[in-house]
Amino acid sequence: MNAPSPHIALRTVQHRVKLGAALPFSVLDDNGRLLLAKGQVIANEDQLESLLGRGALVDRGELDASRRDPRKVGAETLAELWTEALDQTNRMLRASLHGDFAGALDELCGPLLALIERDPDLALFQVVRQEGMGENQYGVRHGVHTGIAAVLAAKRLGASAEEVGRALRVALTMNLSVLELQGRLAHQVFPLKPPQKVALQQHPLESRQMLEANGVSDADWLRAVAEHHETPEGTGYPTGTREPSPLAQLISAADVYTAKLSTRASRAPMPADRAVRDFFLSRKTQPAAAAILKEVGVFPPGTLVQLANGERGVVVRRGAAGNTPIVATLLNKNGEPLMSPARRDTAQAAQAISAVLTLQDLKVRMIPAKLVLVGGPPPA
Repeated sequence: MNAPSPHIALRTVQHRVKLGAALPFSVLDDNGRLLLAKGQVIANEDQLESLLGRGALVDRGELDASRRDPRKVGAETLAELWTEALDQTNRMLRASLHGDFAGALDELCGPLLALIERDPDLALFQVVRQEGMGENQYGVRHGVHTGIAAVLAAKRLGASAEEVGRALRVALTMNLSVLELQGRLAHQVFPLKPPQKVALQQHPLESRQMLEANGVSDADWLRAVAEHHETPEGTGYPTGTREPSPLAQLISAADVYTAKLSTRASRAPMPADRAVRDFFLSRKTQPAAAAILKEVGVFPPGTLVQLANGERGVVVRRGAAGNTPIVATLLNKNGEPLMSPARRDTAQAAQAISAVLTLQDLKVRMIPAKLVLVGGPPPA
């Protein structure tokens, strides 16, 4: 077996490059000679495209050393790594498609899977607290949110590591052909225009075709992308097949659940407890839906709540039961902000959840890095 090349194409890891910021690794020419040292800056898109066009490389050892492993950093760093991973996902999926698209996605999915595995509760927090997404972020973020739910459900269903990784890849690429459109629609208050309807109707097949054209050959991945809006009842689209693959049904369930929690110009996000209830009632015969319900519980992390003692806060950890999570309180019973978030176990009667709140009910800044520490380590 041949040893792996000591270099990797810059194009494969270009999502790690943030324009105007210090490079986390050196950039080499196609002969391995230094072009830009670590810490230098790629100033604009034209400079980046020039480097990509001349086949620029990155040293694998330096690339590996520049990564922060979510399994090894302190809990206080995890929220920062989530922000970084979401930014990199946005850059990667919006970059020009190319022959090593699958390789670039592998480079992206490794850290995302490690983040989900390290702290599933913080991963679910990303799904429930979706505020502040710009138009150019919505489509990509929804893919990540769908992927988080799908990964956790797949693990509960006993999927292998390969199957779990495939589920994340499907979620990230299911809407590849309509990423821009999704962002516009999230901020659009008027009804769909006819061309938009056509694009949405055909996007599963077009996304599959884009993947095939850019080197993806995994048949299960491609099929799930093409079928993620199909249903066993034959009421889905674009073909109306009654036999979508199990992976397609898993992604469909995760897609529907996480979409209920998203903010759009035409509607507010559904409260987390109602989203779970409505989702399960509509899909209660599906194993994937049951697995998602068991993973997220009635009050998943990120849910804003009021307690029986009058305090208000946010769920930060799932509890022993689906309706008894751990809460970080942010306001006291008089509605006054606390100096530091306080940990409350809602399994205790005095601290039980009495109501689910909206963001308007809890006008206080939430800092995930602090909240995750209040919740304590995730269960083993």
